Amino acid sequence: MTGPAWGRAYFAAQAVAGAAWWISVFALPLIRELTLGQLDPVMVACADIPLFVVASAVAACGNKAAAVIATAWTCLVTVALASYATISTEAGWGVVAMAAASACSIVALCLVAYGRVPSEWVLRGPFAFRPAAQRPTAAPHVATTFAQLVLFWSFFLGVIPLAVSALENRWAVALPIPGIAGVIGAVLLVLASALGIYSALAMSTLGQGTPLPSAMPNRLVIAGPYRWIRNPMALAGIVQGAAIGLMLGSWLVVAYAVIGSLVWNYAVRPHEEADLRRRFGTDFDRYCDNVRCWVPRFGN
Repeated sequence: MTGPAWGRAYFAAQAVAGAAWWISVFALPLIRELTLGQLDPVMVACADIPLFVVASAVAACGNKAAAVIATAWTCLVTVALASYATISTEAGWGVVAMAAASACSIVALCLVAYGRVPSEWVLRGPFAFRPAAQRPTAAPHVATTFAQLVLFWSFFLGVIPLAVSALENRWAVALPIPGIAGVIGAVLLVLASALGIYSALAMSTLGQGTPLPSAMPNRLVIAGPYRWIRNPMALAGIVQGAAIGLMLGSWLVVAYAVIGSLVWNYAVRPHEEADLRRRFGTDFDRYCDNVRCWVPRFGN
């Protein structure tokens, strides 16, 4: 199937799922309570059925305007429902469902409109790929790299997971997680953090650069953990996120880590590897042939 065909297929599935959900809302009080709280289902349906269900069905026929309407409405409902759930502590599962629908609708809209997801849009400005400035020693790169670690780990492994966990509890969508999961998470966090620091040191001392796209290494790094796996820092970050989710007892934080891994793998990694291939040519191709992307290979 082509990109537009996949986008139309998603909107068709969304139309069917939306219709089924509305039937269950009116037929099953529990579903209505979990997804809409005390909101009047009739009033919500008057807007949602034409703008979500019908618009998705029309978008499934290839109508781009309908795809825009369905996607915009889905995102608007997600924001409104999240605000309502945060204030009232009701309809949390509706927020989770609509957030997933919003993300998928945006991807489907891109497929319908462009035939693909223009992931290069996120790699512009400060996130565009540029080699780091040449320095007489590795010390500035090491300092910059560790400043990046403090900033990114504080935000992506601290602020966001804590916010997600708080909302999960506020929305009453938390699920029971065994207590041992916290211990496992702590062990994984220590191991993943050690891998991240080791990888950062190898990148900054041997590569004459940093892990950030805006200051990419000037040399191809195939030593340290890069001997075993091509993306040790990305792997470390994903495991760190999942580990924090286990420590917080939050399935949404674990889901956040998984979603982050998908975004990095499908939106960022292809562009990063294309940049490395342009700059290092056959050396990078040979490296890719010998070292796998996600699964470590020891003994090389």
